[in-house]
Amino acid sequence: MARAAVLGRLTWQLGEVVELVTETPSVMTLVLSATGWKGHRPGQHIDVRLTAEDGYQAQRSYSIASAPQAGRLAITVERLDDGEVSPYLAGELVAGDRLEFRGPIGGYFVWDGTDGDRPVLLVGGGSGVVPLMSMIRHRSTIGATTSMRLLYSARTLEDVIFRDEIEQVAKDGVAVYQTLTRTQPPGWTGYGRRIDRAMLEEVAWPVRDAPLALVCGPTSFVEVAAEILVGVGHDPRSVKTERFGATGG
Repeated sequence: MARAAVLGRLTWQLGEVVELVTETPSVMTLVLSATGWKGHRPGQHIDVRLTAEDGYQAQRSYSIASAPQAGRLAITVERLDDGEVSPYLAGELVAGDRLEFRGPIGGYFVWDGTDGDRPVLLVGGGSGVVPLMSMIRHRSTIGATTSMRLLYSARTLEDVIFRDEIEQVAKDGVAVYQTLTRTQPPGWTGYGRRIDRAMLEEVAWPVRDAPLALVCGPTSFVEVAAEILVGVGHDPRSVKTERFGATGG
């Protein structure tokens, strides 16, 4: 039974694009309707495959942005101009198009609210906020009271993905901390530098509270954040990471 379930989950299937949401000038959310989609755990991803007329195929992995209860599957794609897949997904795709995908994939970098009252620290860099938003949306949907903090790093305010929603969740019980590493607008009250030890010590719970930390973003960002958290005494087993390279797409 277990083997059959795994094979079934990894079977390629088609989803219809029912909505496209512009998040930033280079980031688009694709909402898919897929018959037979069995749902996912917050933090998982899917593989997307494109096939050219000559038979050439390219595939990439994208984190799921939607909560499991949403009914439809949403992925949020950052367009990389030199990429093979993302320029099509976040530039040419239109509502009504069909997309080939498989998943959900991954069971390590997840949070589904089953850890009781254990506090959760979410640390995201750039589009690394996508799986974290799935977790935040799940928390809201199930009415969880889990203490949760989000530290989100972006280059500029224009690059902040889910900007309006992040402002809203800050009012709904998730403590939000943002840092803009390149430029900050007038009146900006958040951080204005890359993440560092002082920032993480200010944002994270004390080690004695044994928080779960989930860190997602570019490889260098993730390595720095994880090393700092472990370096100040957090249990390495409680610092879970998901990373992606600077190229590809």
